[in-house]
Amino acid sequence: MAQHRAARQLALDLPHIESYAREDFVAAPSNADALATVERWPDWPAPVLALIGPEGSGKSHLAAIWAAEAGARFLSGRALRQADLPAALVTGALVLEDVGADTDERALFHVLNLAREEAAFLLLTARSLPSAWPTSVPDLASRLRAILTVALAAPDDSLLRAVLVKLFADRQLQVDEGLIAFLLARIERSLSAAKTAVSRLDEEALRQRRPVNRALAAELFREGPGSGLV
Repeated sequence: MAQHRAARQLALDLPHIESYAREDFVAAPSNADALATVERWPDWPAPVLALIGPEGSGKSHLAAIWAAEAGARFLSGRALRQADLPAALVTGALVLEDVGADTDERALFHVLNLAREEAAFLLLTARSLPSAWPTSVPDLASRLRAILTVALAAPDDSLLRAVLVKLFADRQLQVDEGLIAFLLARIERSLSAAKTAVSRLDEEALRQRRPVNRALAAELFREGPGSGLV
């Protein structure tokens, strides 16, 4: 038993690599439409798709699933202005992440036009509808209104519960329902908050050489959702 604990501690002292593979995506009503649309590629009704939803709703994971299937490269919306757009579209598929009001309008207009000329596919992730993004570039507004959009809702308790169980299992941690219920009552309603909670608990358990349980969680978390970690 001591050897098992030592081996696990040595392994998990290394950075935990998060998987964005299809088998690691937890399907739920809040993301069902988006997942179905992504998996329908290349039979999309339009070559440009925008995944819309709050932070931690699963947009980046879905984008990674599509990129693996389509051979897409990745660009941040903030980096679009400095990017070599022809090179970014060389595979015929591109993911633009976190596109919004701070994305350069002319660069966005250029990549939309270039994608159309090259018959390439684009997948955008954003927190708000493209039609709501402010623009002063002629014709960009009409391009944005034409983008196919699908929304992801914030995860509900059933999805967060399943994600927490999976995140613990990925770290070879067996936890009881009491800990899961305790966390559900205290973390923000997002997948990123669930990942942060599991990571912090695992790291603290290794540091203190204690089991991951409700008692440890009670020491790390404040009272109530959204209050964060101590």
